[in-house]
Amino acid sequence: MGNYQSHNPRAGHGTQPYHAGHVRSSIGQRRTNGKSLLGTLAAAALPAFLSNNPLPNGYPWSHLSPNTDYYHEVPYTGVIRCYDFTISRDVIAPDGYLKPVLLVNGGFPGPLIEANWGDTIQVTVRNNITSPEEGTALHWHGFLQKGTPWEDGVPAVTQCPIAPGKEFTYTFQADMYGTTWYHSHYSAQYAGGLIGPMVIHGPQIAEYDIDLGPVMLTDWYHEDYFTLVEQTMAVNSTPVFADNNLINGKMNFDCASAKHGDRAPCVNDAGVSQFRFEKGKKHLLRLINAGAEALQHFSIDGHTMTVIANDFVPVQPYETKVVTLGIGQRSDVIVEANGELDAYYMRSNISKICSLARNHDALAVIYYDDADTYSEPKSEAWDIQDPGTCANDDLEMTVPFKELALPEPDLTYDMEVKLFVNGSGIKLWSLDGVTFRGNYNSPPLLLGILGNYTFDEEWNVRRTGNARSVRVNVINHTPVAHPMHLHGFDMYVLHEGLGPWDGTIVRPSNPQRRDVFQVRPNGHLVMQFDAGENPGVWPFHCHIAWHVSAGFFVQFLTGEDKVRGMKIPAVVAETCREWAAWTGENIPEQIDSGL
Repeated sequence: MGNYQSHNPRAGHGTQPYHAGHVRSSIGQRRTNGKSLLGTLAAAALPAFLSNNPLPNGYPWSHLSPNTDYYHEVPYTGVIRCYDFTISRDVIAPDGYLKPVLLVNGGFPGPLIEANWGDTIQVTVRNNITSPEEGTALHWHGFLQKGTPWEDGVPAVTQCPIAPGKEFTYTFQADMYGTTWYHSHYSAQYAGGLIGPMVIHGPQIAEYDIDLGPVMLTDWYHEDYFTLVEQTMAVNSTPVFADNNLINGKMNFDCASAKHGDRAPCVNDAGVSQFRFEKGKKHLLRLINAGAEALQHFSIDGHTMTVIANDFVPVQPYETKVVTLGIGQRSDVIVEANGELDAYYMRSNISKICSLARNHDALAVIYYDDADTYSEPKSEAWDIQDPGTCANDDLEMTVPFKELALPEPDLTYDMEVKLFVNGSGIKLWSLDGVTFRGNYNSPPLLLGILGNYTFDEEWNVRRTGNARSVRVNVINHTPVAHPMHLHGFDMYVLHEGLGPWDGTIVRPSNPQRRDVFQVRPNGHLVMQFDAGENPGVWPFHCHIAWHVSAGFFVQFLTGEDKVRGMKIPAVVAETCREWAAWTGENIPEQIDSGL
């Protein structure tokens, strides 16, 4: 069976994964993914929009279109989308290997949050994590949170953690549209299962017939997340390797190869995710890299894809056979069902050159029309080699549909990325000369609202003052690629490549914009953001879980004159009181940065 190929000279030209049979699970849905139906044929296609909104001009967003400057003009529908989430610990086997995980409402991945552009999203999160108890918080990846920075969901930055047995209600506007996800930002909890998809319906730049919804790509670990954090933060630590790769929370695993086979039950027939194509129809797939470390290469045997959005930014459509996604990145793609076979493999391959995994290859099955869903595809993978650059698509290819010219920066930072061993023998990351460690009891945003700008150095806060637009040159002095994520803004991506930046800006009249972008090993990433448009405290960090655990994190305090005196909901302060009360009697096991 073919695969998306690697040209890693140490690994040869790809691998032949063990037999991909048992496309249907025999161990039961509740045992594999809990209550989640994602990745099953029972998962419903999504509508063009939720129709219980008022529909002026036929759409919830009225006359607004992809040409609307969505950073400055957002519809207000007046509709509130309410969700209740309970976070708990359980044992499931997404790939046949039973392990303790963190679940949202009993499922992995967690429930889909769905809204229309301009709706208000309200999520009540109940912390029922026990054995042991932990704090938690949920981040709503990619939303700007204009006027509501305390809803961003980052403990030790914008809020205190939700204490065990307590709840917190997040309320924010769906100010962007497209595909994203939510995840815990408390330590590396999201690597232990605490993730879920989000779809915000909005105007489309290309026609399609069927929205198949989220396709979540996740590297998967058989050790629990805290054990992996301990490994990361240990003296003379060894790298963390993923044990498997999943599509929508499913994949088979070769139990005979399990290093931990004597410590947990494992079965060989967990099953893979399934999708349905209708011949001749165009299908929208919403790709999300929701993993912890792995750079993913996504493809569908025998089918090309038309990319129409990267992160929350619609782009001029372009065709490709492979979509590359770093952690946190999303791409909306349209696929026409024009194949001749009854079934095809969908694949997501972890880059052998850029990432660490024992099994790199995830499979799912696409069935045409009424094909036998017990049959195995006879399709072959595209014979395309991993370029080995660890980079995203060329900036010249990715042109935002809504044109926005690059403004002149008022402030510029050169931020160096370094990996070093501290005096205790622990490997740590630094960004701009500081290794981050947060204080769950003292979020800088809440201090700033009170007018207190006395921040500990290890919080790594950069005050941008009255700067309207801030330019950041990330200089990577390490042989590892990093998916760099900025909260509260879309980045203008000016340039990226190997070595130092030569000052060139790619398409200054309309540079690429997105909220995560790869910086190459020993390379640079130059980005810019309009700091003056969103007062708050906004993280900028590597989205690899183990890197941010080891300190790879900075935060920007923007518009501090407007931050001082912001009116925040009383529940935010109450959450801090509840956390203070819990920590007064319990000691949190914060052995990493906290994030």
